[in-house]
Parts: sequence; C-alpha cells; structure tokens
Amino acid sequence: MMARTYHIAVIGAGLMGHGIALTLARAGHSVAITDPVADARDSVSARIAQSMEAMGIGAGESTGTLERVEVVENTAGAVSRADMVFEAAPEKMALKQAIFAEVEAHAPEACILASNTSVMPITEIMSGLRVKARALGTHWWNPPHMIPLVEIIKTEWTDPGVAQAMFALLEDAGKTPVMVEKDVPGFIGNRMQHALWREAVSLVENGICSAEAVDTVVKSCFGRRLAVLGPLENADLVGTDLTLDIHRTVLADLEDRKGPSPYLEKLVADGKLGMKAGEGFRNWTAEEADAVRARVARHLTKLEGILEE
Repeated sequence: MMARTYHIAVIGAGLMGHGIALTLARAGHSVAITDPVADARDSVSARIAQSMEAMGIGAGESTGTLERVEVVENTAGAVSRADMVFEAAPEKMALKQAIFAEVEAHAPEACILASNTSVMPITEIMSGLRVKARALGTHWWNPPHMIPLVEIIKTEWTDPGVAQAMFALLEDAGKTPVMVEKDVPGFIGNRMQHALWREAVSLVENGICSAEAVDTVVKSCFGRRLAVLGPLENADLVGTDLTLDIHRTVLADLEDRKGPSPYLEKLVADGKLGMKAGEGFRNWTAEEADAVRARVARHLTKLEGILEE
C-alpha cells in the first residue's frame, strides 16, 4: 500500500517527461506536467494514453491514471504546490540551470528537486541553487515507463533523508531504484554500457568483425542472461580465480582510448546518424527501424511479465 500521495511536477512533456508522469500518476500520485512548447502540452495526454495501450494497461486503469495528470501552462503553475519536481528538459546545461532557478523561485521550500539526465553532472546543474541539500539527480532509462531502473544521484550537498525519500517514492511506484553515492559522469549504467560500446566500435573499426556480427554476438550470447545475471554475479558464478585469469589475458588488448573513436566521429561528420538518417554503423530502411522499435517494446513488455513470475 502506498505510504503517501504526493503532488508531483514534471517539467518537460517529451519522451522522458511523459513516461515519468505516466509512471507516477499510475502509482496514485497527482501530477502536474508542463512544457514551453504548446504542441507538447496539447499532445501529452494522448501520448500517455498511447503508451499505456502499448503496455497492455486496461481502459479502467488508463482512465484513472489520466485523471491524475494535469497539463499546466507554465513552470510556476506546475510547481506551486509540488512535493517533488522532476525536470526532464533537453540535455543542455544552461537550460537545466535556468529551469531550476525558476523552479526554486516558485516551489515550496521543502520541495525535493530532481534533474533527469543520462550523463550530465548533477553537481553542476544544481550549483546555483539557494537550497542545495534538497536537490539530486534521477536518471530514468528510456522508455521510462517500461525500464525499471532509476539511478538516484547524490551531490556533495544532498541531504541523505532527501535521497531516501526519493528512493522510497520510486520503489513504491514499482521502479527499481539504486543509489549513486558519488556524482561521476555516466553514473553506473552508462559507464558500463559505453565501455561495451567503445569495444564494440573498436572491433568494427579494426576490421575484426562487422557491426552485424557484434550485435549478433551480444543478442545471442551473454545478452540473453544479463536480465537475470549481473556481471559481478557472473564473476562469482564462474569463480573470481577464472575471472582473474581471463583478465590477465584479455584486458591489455581491449580498447582503452580516452576519447571518442575516429570511426564514430567520421560517421557523424558524414551525416550517417543511425536509424533517423537511414545509415549509421548499419544501413536502415524506415520499415526496418520501426520494426526494431516495435520489437524492443514487445520484448520489454514480455520480459516484465516473465521476471515477475
């Protein structure tokens, strides 16, 4: 049973903001969502409904969730009664800092302030606040209403009680929160994910295999067990002695450059921006790209049911 009903404000009604609003309204909280773009405000309720339909949520629950979401014209109106604010604006430092300056000017003194970002330093985002102890980061993964994990990032100023209150709210809403004790670039998940991506790019760049081969290996091998067996669990499963032997042989040969791959930089310079451009590491038709997105959504929906058994 939910311990407390909160007034939640979500700043930004795009892909991430609408999913955050959906999740928290579905958990029983009242949500005020706003966006500076009128089209985003006008369409957000319909997009929340579409996302719930894709998740297989019934009409009754969907209607109740939407009734708890209020679309508000501006930030001041959205945060005026908020217990917690989630900022979900584009990944631009000056924009996020300006949003929090406005939020702090209109939100209640005890309101908890959270920035949703995948890699940006929370400490820098919150550096201009008058009350820094109530601020932290929450990295929701895309799509936020389907991926369980939310990373909670403390800054050097974050009150431990504030971080714990956020942890409790997210856990009660059905998420899987983890605490990031130090504000480092990429937090936990993206540091590990992009270490894998760096090696994947390097394999293609150095002619060891094709991009298709990289993706096939991940999807047909260790990727299949990652949902139920984390890397350190796996190391304990096979034995730390075997893990050490493997590291002594392999680690010295892995990609360790400190900057981006020149191969990746050239793709971007040549306009090969991935699915949205029809070409990146691989070639994509619009139909193929849509099929991948649909496959991911179906997989996440099915996986949630499997892991709950």
